[in-house]
Amino acid sequence: MSATLRVVAVSIGFAIVSTLAVAAIVVAANRPALFVSAATTSSSTIETGILTTGDATVSRKPDLAIVSAGIHSQQGTAAGAQGDLAAKTAKLVGRIKSLGVADRDLSTAGYWVGPVYEPSGQNIQAYRATQQLSIRWHSVDTVGKTLDAIMQEGGATNITVSFGLADSKSAQAEARSQAIADARSRAQAMASAAGVKLGPVVRISDVSTSSRPPVGYAMPAAAGVDTQVPVGQMDVQVTVEVDFALG
Repeated sequence: MSATLRVVAVSIGFAIVSTLAVAAIVVAANRPALFVSAATTSSSTIETGILTTGDATVSRKPDLAIVSAGIHSQQGTAAGAQGDLAAKTAKLVGRIKSLGVADRDLSTAGYWVGPVYEPSGQNIQAYRATQQLSIRWHSVDTVGKTLDAIMQEGGATNITVSFGLADSKSAQAEARSQAIADARSRAQAMASAAGVKLGPVVRISDVSTSSRPPVGYAMPAAAGVDTQVPVGQMDVQVTVEVDFALG
C-alpha cells in the first residue's frame, strides 16, 4: 500500500474510533445511575425469616351492663318542658340510687330541649325536653329487675341495655398469648414444609384487638311485665403479626 493510501486509511480509522468514543460517552451520559450495595452482592447479608399472623378468640361472660334510660316531657313552653323534665328526672335518679347505684356509675349521656312543629312545619306546636341517663350496672344477672324498676317506678320512657367487661385486659392478654402460639404453629408448619429450621422471634406486633359483646336490647316502657334479659357470652378477638428468624 502506498504512503498516501496508508495515511488516508489511518485517518479514516481514527475518525471512526473517535466517533464511537463520542457515541459511547453520549449513551453513558443518558443512562440512569445504578448503585449496587454490598447487601445486594452478598447473599449472606440478606435477612431471611418467616413472617406470619396468629389469631385467637377468648369468650367471657359479661360482668357489666350499660343501661341507657331516657325520659322526656312535652309542654307549651320551653321553660315548662324543662321544669317538668327536671322533676321527672329527679324521681328517676332517686329510684336508680335506691337500687344501690353509686354516683360514679350514673351520668348524663344526653340532654335536649327544642320545639316540636306542626305537620306543616310552619308553626311550633309545643316544646320537648329529653334527658338520657347512663347507668353502669355490675350485677348482670339482675339487670331485668333493674329495668323494670326504672321503667315502672322511675318513669323512664325508653331503655337500651348493652353488655361488656369491667376490665377486658385479662381476656385480651389471654387471647394475645394464644394468638402468638397460633402464629408460631403456622410458622413451624411453613418452616417444615420448606425444609428449614425455625429460629427465634424477631418482632411481634398487634394487628387488631376487638370485643364482640352480646346483642343489646331496646324496649319501651311497659307495666306489669317481668323483663328477661339473657346475658350470653362476649368474644375478645386478637390478631398478631410475628416475624421469626431462621435457625
